[in-house]
Amino acid sequence: MNEKPILKHRRRRRIVRRIVTLVIVLALLAGAGWYGYGMLKQEYTVTYDGYTATIGSISNSLSFSGNLQLIDSASYAASASTTVRKVYVEAGQDVTAGENLLRLSNGETIKAEFDGRVNSLSVEEGDEVANGDALVQVADFTHLKVSFRVDEYDISDVAVGQACTVTATATEKTFQSEIASIDYISSAGGSVAYYTAAAYVDVDEGIYPGMQATVTIPQEEAENVVILKMDALSFDETNSAYVYMYNDAGELEEVNVEVGVSNGNYVEIVSGLSEGDEVYVEAEVEATASGLSGLLSGLFGGQQMNAPQPSGNMGRGGSGDFGGSFDPSGMGAKPERNYSGGGNP
Repeated sequence: MNEKPILKHRRRRRIVRRIVTLVIVLALLAGAGWYGYGMLKQEYTVTYDGYTATIGSISNSLSFSGNLQLIDSASYAASASTTVRKVYVEAGQDVTAGENLLRLSNGETIKAEFDGRVNSLSVEEGDEVANGDALVQVADFTHLKVSFRVDEYDISDVAVGQACTVTATATEKTFQSEIASIDYISSAGGSVAYYTAAAYVDVDEGIYPGMQATVTIPQEEAENVVILKMDALSFDETNSAYVYMYNDAGELEEVNVEVGVSNGNYVEIVSGLSEGDEVYVEAEVEATASGLSGLLSGLFGGQQMNAPQPSGNMGRGGSGDFGGSFDPSGMGAKPERNYSGGGNP
């Protein structure tokens, strides 16, 4: 049997397999190279939002949640088995201190101890009652107390005598008051200590005990100062604030600013800006493709910034017309503290 043709056939098959394998490997390398080239030749376009510094007033405050409670409430009961001889009032009626409410057949007369309203009347004339039976309840719904909790981070900023406002959540009515008391023995609250404070408030009709309320204590305030939208600020690694402004050469450069009072939306600019100054902040970074310059940019890690022209065509409005969204993380404010704005804007 002649084995030479068989050996030649086997060698030919091995050569063909090697050639096919090499072609596949080269194709894969070429595809990977082309993909890598496409990735490397991307460049980045940075767009900016524009803002204007204005003159205004700004303030911040501490806010706490609590609930309204009765101060004066009295429930009257029979002191012995007897009969209700006379009823002088009806449910819902306003009464004054010392006014007669009921007279019993044993000669006892029930009188109001303070100004208030008959909240409930449980008997009628002629009813027989036993010792301890409920007769009438009077409550003062005009003068209420609001109790609220203050955590250990804010307790040093709260003191007896501080002015505050109390806002009923359901009606959004606001009343002026002051901090009346603070219990400095903390209540259990996990890893954070809480203290109970209270304020007294004179309320209108429609405000009742048990309703939720917000107690707001004004803190810092600055009037007729340079203010800027918080969105316009950038922060470096040391948490120092800066903005982008055009220099004399028409190029954007970083300008350090000193900030003051902040209400979470606007911030006082203590130094670094004047009224009418236009500032910019990076708004969006977009990857785009280019030719050889993009490849070189990708290879050397460069990026192209398309800065706005100083013509003002950045969607910037007039005085007080600002855009953008607020990210308060750069201001270093404690997350436990709730800020609410005041003043103008």
